Amino acid sequence: MPGGPGGGGFTGGAGTWLAGLGGLRNTVRQELVARQLDEQLDACFPQSAGAHARRRLRVLDIGPGQGTQSLRLARLGHLVTGLESDPVMLVALRQAVAAEPPDVRERFVVLRGDGRETGRHFGPACFDVVLCHGVLMYVPDPEPLLAALARVLTPGGLLSLLVRNGDALAMRAGLLGDWAAALGAFGTDAYTNRLGLSTRADHRATLTAVLEGIGVPLRSWYGVRVFTDTARDGTPAPADPHELEGLLAAEEQAGRLDPYRAVAALLHLCGVRG
Repeated sequence: MPGGPGGGGFTGGAGTWLAGLGGLRNTVRQELVARQLDEQLDACFPQSAGAHARRRLRVLDIGPGQGTQSLRLARLGHLVTGLESDPVMLVALRQAVAAEPPDVRERFVVLRGDGRETGRHFGPACFDVVLCHGVLMYVPDPEPLLAALARVLTPGGLLSLLVRNGDALAMRAGLLGDWAAALGAFGTDAYTNRLGLSTRADHRATLTAVLEGIGVPLRSWYGVRVFTDTARDGTPAPADPHELEGLLAAEEQAGRLDPYRAVAALLHLCGVRG
């Protein structure tokens, strides 16, 4: 997948990405996305989310990287396919799957491939859920990829997107006091991420229109990392469980409420195929 972790635009970023998995920013991202995703799964497919999921779903994860979300779903009993194109992340994903118990390994298929070419791998309407997290930022034009993902979704299926928020590109630089970078962020969708890669951001209004056009209208959206996006590289998550839960609770509330969610670093958009 040309995204990332997982593809052409992501080339060279895998090592830095993997090194930051235990950090504060990634912890907040993964935990909030998991909570939000479970909420949407439970709304679309009752009894499919939580520790005692009773409905088995077919899940496709585009650019799963190290597999945080897709492995979590496989542990819950769902059938997961990870489509990854970055060779370094592919190795990391296979190692992560190999470390799981036999029943989880049996439910997880790892494939090397590009999400824009799902037609080579899958028939139409063969997945209940498609995850595409942290990928669109590495794709020059997201619409062909999103159309390809819509094709493999079943009617009523859930498409989960995690994107860089184009309406808040100046926020991190401004809060860090980098005024030149903040001024340069206005009027552009291009930016250089913390991996040092040239990427692009998406606007919620634009993606909402695209999702409507491909028959997967937006159902719900959230912000991810309102308060913690300015944390420095290497900043660990709080070791105190109570402090960590308090931080996550504040981030979770902000990610659901206006005006906070509109200025989050990332947007989590969930569409349902009609």
